[in-house]
Amino acid sequence: MRAFIAIRLSLKVEDFLARIQEKLKAPGADVKWVEPRNIHLTLKFLGERDDKRIEEAKTILEETAARFNEYTLQPSSVGAFPDIQHPGVIWIGVNQGAPEKIRLARDIEEGICRIGIPKEKRPFACHITLGRSRTPKNMRGLVEQLSILKEGSWEPAPILKVDKITLFKSTLSSKGPLYEVLHEANLKKT
Repeated sequence: MRAFIAIRLSLKVEDFLARIQEKLKAPGADVKWVEPRNIHLTLKFLGERDDKRIEEAKTILEETAARFNEYTLQPSSVGAFPDIQHPGVIWIGVNQGAPEKIRLARDIEEGICRIGIPKEKRPFACHITLGRSRTPKNMRGLVEQLSILKEGSWEPAPILKVDKITLFKSTLSSKGPLYEVLHEANLKKT
């Protein structure tokens, strides 16, 4: 099965990100937007894995979660990969809680590597994917809107309490990906 490890978002954060997406949709660029209820903070993509590796990943999640206290995250600024002038992937970053998330992702990466799943070649980037550009259609308008939002012209972002990490199964369909929770590991209460 295809799987990944992530932090689930609260409804408040999902709704906030949906409002940001609406602003970014205004120019009519050809972007495949992530459905608000599917938006999450990916910590590690596992790819196609058999049942044995999935069970081992659950154990790694439990071990890792036991070493981390609950913390908070807050969406901060919009951006794009490779850069804001050439937005292939449109994302929103996090400020509050970013160091904890980076340490958590690093520990998960190390644990998953021990069960034979290779490390990522790229360094971990602390972001939430909002959409992916498909063609250059109306790209100039999207770049302008990204520049406006990058300057922080938005409502205050809600704070997300991170108290668990989740292993998801991802099934690709013609209507987009379908996510199913396979396992959740609770972080330590503070």
